[in-house]
Amino acid sequence: MKTPRCMVRIGMAVLVCLMVFLSTAGAESVLPLSTGQTLYVPAYSHIYSGNNEQPFLLTVTLSIRNIDPGRAILVTKADYYATQGKQLKSYVSAPVKLKPLESIRYVVPERDKSGGSGANFIVEWTSDGPVNPPIVESIMIGTQIQQGISFTSRGQPITPFSSQ
Repeated sequence: MKTPRCMVRIGMAVLVCLMVFLSTAGAESVLPLSTGQTLYVPAYSHIYSGNNEQPFLLTVTLSIRNIDPGRAILVTKADYYATQGKQLKSYVSAPVKLKPLESIRYVVPERDKSGGSGANFIVEWTSDGPVNPPIVESIMIGTQIQQGISFTSRGQPITPFSSQ
């Protein structure tokens, strides 16, 4: 008789633990709403391959995706920087409005190796109210002879927007 009662208690304890775990499993994936950010986005105009560190040239695409279904965002900066931190190009001359679920892209051609293996973008965006922060990433792709490579890097917030 003691064995079944013990099994019931163990079963109940396991069930409670499972319920607690499942109730918190997705909590960290909820992004806080924001009214703007400055993002650092890693990019690579080339990477090195082989023992002799031969440069493998890459096309870089900066993708900015407004993932908020109800509100627009304003992209105010998309600046491209070299490995040494020197600004090479500003892709946004006037603020660009992205409607809900709209995306925009900026391309650094494969022949442009000025950014180097430590290139990056600084992207700034704002909105007139709280929104889901956009997905901002760089996509690198290149081919040489019969070899191809592609990979992505996700933007990292470096400063939140401070309301004025």
